[in-house]
Amino acid sequence: MASHNFPAVRALIFDLDGTLIDSKLDLVHSVNATLRKLQRPELPEETISSYVGNGAPVLVAKSLGPDVNPEELDRALKFFLSYYEEHKMDNTCAYPGVPEALRELSAMPMAVLTNKPVRISVRILEALGLAKYFRAVYGGNSFATKKPDPLGVNTILREFSTQPKEAVLIGDSEVDVQTARNAGILSAIVNYGFGMHDRVAHPADLYLDRLIDIVPALTATHS
Repeated sequence: MASHNFPAVRALIFDLDGTLIDSKLDLVHSVNATLRKLQRPELPEETISSYVGNGAPVLVAKSLGPDVNPEELDRALKFFLSYYEEHKMDNTCAYPGVPEALRELSAMPMAVLTNKPVRISVRILEALGLAKYFRAVYGGNSFATKKPDPLGVNTILREFSTQPKEAVLIGDSEVDVQTARNAGILSAIVNYGFGMHDRVAHPADLYLDRLIDIVPALTATHS
């Protein structure tokens, strides 16, 4: 970030799935359990994971395909959310280096902004011992709109008394880049996530092999 002569960043906003936590298997298993419930064929892991990032309704709708009717979609979404609630921690864990990075960054105000439902997001963060690092956690049902709409980011900036030029959104998908652009803040993308990302159409300001790699970049902006 320092190489781009960015102004000093003093607030961090994080995506959840694919950024802080590796929840791929539990999401895949929950989607395929839903498909089995509806007597539909299961989908490959990579297909399902490519649908993650826009919230549970979109994930379930894409997994069911364009021929699904509203009643079936509603039934599937309810089953998915119930099943996922029960199985959300079967395989989910923090990515390597994430707890260490958050500890290093804990002097800065930090928030989570995810399109995942907020209650389950908080429960996962608590189960992994990460909730303590965040002043705010907002989910896909916290506002009238989801990412990439900037409403969530704008709300966090107001709560943190932070200007857009002083914040960065760290995620793993093009939805996160679009959200950052729509809110006028900086964008950092991790290279290990599973969100869909057309990097030509939606380039970030910074790419990270590990979350901890952002620590020296932020330190450099203050030196």
